[in-house]
Amino acid sequence: MNGWMMRSVIVVAVASFGLAGCSSLSMDALKPAPKMISVQVDSVPPGADATSSLGSSCKTPCALSVPDNAESFSVAFALPNYQPLSVPVQVTRHPGDYFTSQPTTTFDPNPVVGELQAEPPKRPVRRKPRKRAAPKPAAAAPAPAPAASSAFPAPQTTPPPAQPAR
Repeated sequence: MNGWMMRSVIVVAVASFGLAGCSSLSMDALKPAPKMISVQVDSVPPGADATSSLGSSCKTPCALSVPDNAESFSVAFALPNYQPLSVPVQVTRHPGDYFTSQPTTTFDPNPVVGELQAEPPKRPVRRKPRKRAAPKPAAAAPAPAPAASSAFPAPQTTPPPAQPAR
């Protein structure tokens, strides 16, 4: 009986672990992953970083992968020395019928094109002018010789004599 008892314990343990694993399984895990659809993306000028609001990104020209069950989203474009741009994309689903056509998903616009505008040039920052230090007085220079043809007398270089006090 000892061997039979041990087998029973093992079977119960394995069954318990199996049921515990099933209890954590949700119905969402059984749903298939959404099918991905490519959306063509381009920019003027090319080479911009394009990022969808759904998370995927690439460098233009390129194709972004978007789930076919996506709602409307936007594509943001960024390029150095250009203003950033965001382009909204509308998603339309056509259910089709089961006999003649398959369901389809369309995007408007398709391809998504971002026309980037160059940033305006930055204005240089004006600096306040520095105050220049006063020039040092020069050594006394010899007085220039009086000009003979001048209508004005030469300036006096010696101080006038002192006036007697009254």
